[in-house]
Amino acid sequence: MGKIYQIYGQDAHDMTVKLLNAANAVSLVPSGGSVALKPNLVIAGAPESGATTHPGVLSGCIAYFRDHGVKDISVIEGSWVGDETMRAMRAAGYDKVCDAYGVPFYDLKKDRTRPVKTAVGPIDVCCRALDAGLLVDLPVLKGHCQTVMTCALKNLKGCLPDKEKRHFHAMGLQKPIAALGAALKPRLIVVDSICGDLDFEEGGTPVQTNRMYLGTDAVQLDAYGRALMGLNPEEVPYIELAESYGGGSAAWSERDIIALNKPSDAAAYPRPSGTVAALTRHVQADQACSACYASLVRALHTTGCGKGVRISIGQGFRGKAIDGLGIGNCCRGAANCVRGCPPTADQVARALEDMAWGR
Repeated sequence: MGKIYQIYGQDAHDMTVKLLNAANAVSLVPSGGSVALKPNLVIAGAPESGATTHPGVLSGCIAYFRDHGVKDISVIEGSWVGDETMRAMRAAGYDKVCDAYGVPFYDLKKDRTRPVKTAVGPIDVCCRALDAGLLVDLPVLKGHCQTVMTCALKNLKGCLPDKEKRHFHAMGLQKPIAALGAALKPRLIVVDSICGDLDFEEGGTPVQTNRMYLGTDAVQLDAYGRALMGLNPEEVPYIELAESYGGGSAAWSERDIIALNKPSDAAAYPRPSGTVAALTRHVQADQACSACYASLVRALHTTGCGKGVRISIGQGFRGKAIDGLGIGNCCRGAANCVRGCPPTADQVARALEDMAWGR
């Protein structure tokens, strides 16, 4: 199994550089080879909405690879069918990053394509993605209205021309997403999980986790992200499908996580609003870290449980006896505690369901 490097904070540029350094990412670039950075730029939306990759992830990658002698670096992306890529890149602030570093941005909607053999038949893929010495996948971990979640594997859909994207929808998304991931197979993935949307790829309901993670197996990183979001394998079947097609391994364990710092190194969770506030209106929070709070929010969202359960979370509960359910190691004095720093949303969801059903 591959290693997953994880970091907490709010400075996307600094976090990205530290992840790349820890993983010695430059060793993945072939001698004299190019680096193509593929962010998630589905619509013309600000990263703070939970829809698009933060520009600091791009600048961090560019700075790191430049500092390690890589000269041929580009940003490549094609927004979804209903939007213009260049409008979206300006809305996300990528134009400023590219201008500052003198790095070209290529709209893949205008790129040449060639067919690639996959498990579901030939798929036309943009040449700049296929010909990169190192394709770096920079997805956002977030919800999706059709596939429940989107991360490393689904982000590769931006490497297709619009007509192929439409074909994917006609095929039902799950199998072609898995097949593309196994065929294109990026060798470096940096996941922006700073504030991915709760359940919609266009953003609007961001959940602040202040977390990023890096790995070399897109299937493994998606499986880990699925657990972080509190989802079951049956809800996101394209991950195991990609594994069966040879795209990677869906297996991961806590031993695979290399933590560069602690969740408490990031700021406490900001005051929730909208949907998030409604989900957490009965939660007692005291100095709750972003990552821990986000796991609880996602678990409340996916299970629909929590009403009538006394839930406590945050560093303010350390050393205290607590009635009800405590979230994270800081609340180990609770009658029932979901251990972890932080626990995954999957772990919190199981605890909520157990309490709701009296198990």
